[in-house]
Amino acid sequence: MIDVRKRMARTMLPWDDLQTFLSIARHGTLSAAARALGVQQSTMGRRLMGLEERAGARLLAKTPSGFVMTPAGEAILGHVERIEAETLAIKHRISGRDIRLEGTVRISTVEILAVDVLTPAFARLQREHPGIVLEVSAEARSVSLTRREADIALRLVRLTQNELAVRRVGAIGFGVYASEAYLERRGQPDFLTGAPGHTTVLNPVEEMGLPEMVWFAGLTHQTVPAIRHNSRYGQRAAAEAGMGLAVLSRFMGDSSRLVRLAPALAPPARDVFLGVHNDIRHTPRIRAVTDAIAASMRAEARRLAPA
Repeated sequence: MIDVRKRMARTMLPWDDLQTFLSIARHGTLSAAARALGVQQSTMGRRLMGLEERAGARLLAKTPSGFVMTPAGEAILGHVERIEAETLAIKHRISGRDIRLEGTVRISTVEILAVDVLTPAFARLQREHPGIVLEVSAEARSVSLTRREADIALRLVRLTQNELAVRRVGAIGFGVYASEAYLERRGQPDFLTGAPGHTTVLNPVEEMGLPEMVWFAGLTHQTVPAIRHNSRYGQRAAAEAGMGLAVLSRFMGDSSRLVRLAPALAPPARDVFLGVHNDIRHTPRIRAVTDAIAASMRAEARRLAPA
């Protein structure tokens, strides 16, 4: 392993290639690593091949379940992670001193907030600051602000990464909904006995640990799942089509054609947290976007979490 490290130390290695090695090691597949870096899958493969040729050793081995690090890869992993940390620290320091109200700001949040809550706020922001370009990633996957996968994150769980400024900016309430046609066909559910004789619209199995889904599962333990959907909009559409009972955020369900049901036990609200890296939090364009998001959440507070 020492020979590999010495050879790499004597060779000029592009950061893009080292970043490719880290991303594949973390994500396990070329496709997932390419999505994380925003490049083509073929580019990832080409960069890895070039890095291994310059290193003179195989760093990642392909297995049926994905890529795993070889002993040579494990030997350099810590060194490459330190290079990444220093590179990101430089970027943070530079971007933190950028005084322009222009440039790209990348925001990571969940789909329902990105579409229904933030879009009007972003439209106002663009009119006031046309030089700011917003890149919104609306997905459930958590991102690392310390690795600059995004500049700002708006999440329904508190962000715990180091060196972040995190604040609560609101809450989202939930309710149980069904279509009128479904209720006419199945009748009112008896939540005290687990709603037997009914069907449900659920999250994917791996997302059933979310607080509102745990609560909903307790109310409907005698039901049969009709569909699992990873999109909240897909769940609403399924409920509107009469597929079953669904737990939805109040601002989605109350504005739909669905009927909100009233179980005896109130559903839990979810706090919403805004996070940004400390090194860039005072950059004017970052501050303009975080202020716009926080103001939008305040303005929508009653709709997001009705009494």
